[in-house]
Amino acid sequence: VDAFQAWCGPCKTVVDLFRKIRNEVGRDLLHLAVAEVDSIDALEEYRGKCEPVFLFYTGGQLVAVVGGANAPLLQKTVLEQL
Repeated sequence: VDAFQAWCGPCKTVVDLFRKIRNEVGRDLLHLAVAEVDSIDALEEYRGKCEPVFLFYTGGQLVAVVGGANAPLLQKTVLEQL
């Protein structure tokens, strides 16, 4: 989940990275969602940050969090979680 605030919007560069990975590993294994933290109370702790936050869920459980648009770290985290 790309957790973002309305004033900065979702991270478009990272969306392209996730699409590339998804094409490589298979469409059924990786799903990307975006969530505006300003309008979701459950994501309130991520408000007021000036960097994107990426939340990784498996089976409905939060399993990893990556702060910032660090493409190599995001790719590593995705592949580890898969």
